Amino acid sequence: MSAAASGPSGSATSTRPDTFPRTTNLPTQSPLYWVAEKDRYLRQLMIRDIQALTERTLLVYFATPHPQALIAPGDDIYFCEMLRDAGSGPVDLLIETNGGFTDATEKIAAVLRSLAPDLRVIVPARAKSNGTMLALVGNEIVMGPSSELGPADPLINVQPYGPVPAHFLRNNPGIDPVIQQFADHAVMQTAKLAETLLSTGMMKGQTPAQVSAAVDSLSTRNTYPSHGSVIDADEAIRLRLNVTKLQPNDDLWERLWLLRCMYEFDAMRGPAIKIFEGPQVRNRIRPPTP
Repeated sequence: MSAAASGPSGSATSTRPDTFPRTTNLPTQSPLYWVAEKDRYLRQLMIRDIQALTERTLLVYFATPHPQALIAPGDDIYFCEMLRDAGSGPVDLLIETNGGFTDATEKIAAVLRSLAPDLRVIVPARAKSNGTMLALVGNEIVMGPSSELGPADPLINVQPYGPVPAHFLRNNPGIDPVIQQFADHAVMQTAKLAETLLSTGMMKGQTPAQVSAAVDSLSTRNTYPSHGSVIDADEAIRLRLNVTKLQPNDDLWERLWLLRCMYEFDAMRGPAIKIFEGPQVRNRIRPPTP
């Protein structure tokens, strides 16, 4: 993997006028440099537009479906870099990810809790598995018609089957006791993370039974039959998560969806498997060299 980082001048609270191509002034960068970086400059114009609506710093963590675009050790460093854009002010974190490693998710959650106490998480398309755990870090989740969360029940690689839900391995007499114990601990880790985030965050003040029900739904197969089961905005509200559901014609939603589509297209062209971006900071993880 390789990473490249750069950032234009200005800040989340900058009052400078719009820049090229919204003015007749030519860009301050050299032509070849501006052309090479134009996708980033256009995305950051969109970020500033959204910030003008919300009065919150907007940060983006976009991961493609690439098998190596998982939430992984080392991602926390890029989150720390992004969060420098926000100072101590309110933060919106737009995320798209199919999930990843629980240990890495715990570290990112700790970083977000420490550096962004006023955090709202935006899910335009999908935050699955441990991506849902990251969504739970926020005090609120913003969702729309295409948004989905998903169960974070852990998967264990068992030969010759491949990834097997830990829920199926627990107390299974046909499974090696060591694997059973490993599965038990994997479920316990996910449940503990979910319980900690919810009871001290968006479900603070709700009853222990209500928190426990949400944790059970998100960390086991007791409620949802598949790891890929869709938890849309209405279902997330049924779980008693603090969700704001935006309508398709909502101005903020339309801008968020446009920005999300820009990341998807630009990641394919980059190419990049993960992008970490704020008003000033940009890091991207390139696909591994074959």
